[in-house]
Amino acid sequence: MKCHYEVLGVPLNASEDDLKKSYRKLALKWHPDKNLENSDQAKKEFQFIQAAYEVLSDPQERAWYDKHRDAILLGAKGAEYQENAVNLFEYFTSACYSGFGDDEESFYGVYGELFSRIAAEDMEFSQDQDSDFEIPDFGNSTSDYSEVVRPFYSYWSAYCTLRPYSWLDKYNIDTLKEVPRRIQRLMEKDNKKLRDAGRKQRNEEVRALVNFVRKRDPRVKAYIKLLEEKTAQNALKTKLQQERHREKRRQLLNETTSTTSFGFTVMSDLEKQLRDIEAQYTSSVDTSDSGSDSESGLNEKEEASRKEHVEVSNQAYEKLEQQENEECIPKEENLGNITIDSENSDEDLMDLYCPACKKNFKTVKSRESHDRSKKHQSKVRALRKVMLEDEKDDEESNDDIC
Repeated sequence: MKCHYEVLGVPLNASEDDLKKSYRKLALKWHPDKNLENSDQAKKEFQFIQAAYEVLSDPQERAWYDKHRDAILLGAKGAEYQENAVNLFEYFTSACYSGFGDDEESFYGVYGELFSRIAAEDMEFSQDQDSDFEIPDFGNSTSDYSEVVRPFYSYWSAYCTLRPYSWLDKYNIDTLKEVPRRIQRLMEKDNKKLRDAGRKQRNEEVRALVNFVRKRDPRVKAYIKLLEEKTAQNALKTKLQQERHREKRRQLLNETTSTTSFGFTVMSDLEKQLRDIEAQYTSSVDTSDSGSDSESGLNEKEEASRKEHVEVSNQAYEKLEQQENEECIPKEENLGNITIDSENSDEDLMDLYCPACKKNFKTVKSRESHDRSKKHQSKVRALRKVMLEDEKDDEESNDDIC
């Protein structure tokens, strides 16, 4: 097995740019399409180049490889792996399998057998041999993700070995019975540290291998792609739904604005029409009063015109007053909900009627709120002024009569 750095032709401290440049150069050189005369050898070299770049381009995998590079290159001959356990480092490369079929040499065949061996080694040290729990199987190329693939990676990603690693003990306590108990406890403590370190290292190796395999598992890649497609579809649905809601709000706003504008236009037209009619009527009356004869001097045509102006003015004023009082007067279908005491009906109705503004109110609360308004108070002052002037005119008339 060749070192990944050697395959790419870069030093151990090569930067990401150096790795990328070397990979592109070698990939172009050994691509099978450009080596048709020796396609088998080119394909093999190209796979080595891809595998080396996959490991070294990933910061986590590169850190793991740098830490255990010697052990990976030595394989089963490493001095650290004399104990009877399957060596994992020779499986940290895509060169250990051939393709993604279901044969023994494929991705699923090689790693399925490997994880079965690891599980069997642990079961030798299990204290619960009668347990019904079954370690999830690696499966094959057609295995369902939810039923096989996810349970497998969930279990092995949190792997904890059952091996005791007692062969790493520095002291054999059984042969040191004459040693004081205090010294024995210190020796046991040192032995425990070595065992814990051995278990921790094994757990890290297995979990790192699981991450290595999962990153290259076509079933996981297909599931991730499916999730991305669903996420994109949900995002599109959400976007369309938001656009529909915004369109509905725009339509509602346009309708509301149109209705409000129409209402203001109608009221403005009616008020303008009323002012014009009153002005014409006032002008007509003033002209008639300034003549030598009063009412007897009007001819029939002028009298008819004056009556027509008065009638139209009254109709317009009544229509305007009706629209202004719509919010204060209860609708016809709701009159049944208003209870009027027969004894106090007249008094209650008078309390709910504003003579200054000529408006009826549904409740005393709305009448009180109206009384506090500036518009009402202004009309009250105007009404009082007119009444005082009328009283003054009456007094002057009485004085003249006397």
